[in-house]
Amino acid sequence: MELQLSTPALLFSAITLLMLAFTNRFLAIASLIRGLHTKFNENPDEEMIVEQIHNLRKRLSLIKNMQLFGVFSFLLCVVCMYLLFHGFTSAANWVFVGSMASLLIALGLSLIEIQISTKALNLELADMEEIFEKRSGSLDFLFKKENKKNE
Repeated sequence: MELQLSTPALLFSAITLLMLAFTNRFLAIASLIRGLHTKFNENPDEEMIVEQIHNLRKRLSLIKNMQLFGVFSFLLCVVCMYLLFHGFTSAANWVFVGSMASLLIALGLSLIEIQISTKALNLELADMEEIFEKRSGSLDFLFKKENKKNE
């Protein structure tokens, strides 16, 4: 199979959209960290806050690496197009493979970050469930209200 100039160019839009998604994740994490910082200053001994801080640190590191590999993939696409334009097909093929591998790594890191994010949400839910159970004995009262509205 011969690599054409349009093939790496197709990745531009995909990589750009991924970078936008990664940036949005970063901004959401930054907002969470700022909110958590305020909570931590109010009550530094709360165990859930400490767990969330560790969780956010891991996620922040993963997002940084996702962005790094995304940018590297984008850069290799540009290099690949340059090589194709000048007729270095064999080198362009290898650079394109590197670009795809970098994109694959970024996607894999994204998957790991999603798993950690879900774990963080479960921590929040567990904390709320404990409060609800202390007040009412169970979460059934939430579903009872909802069922009455539906009837």
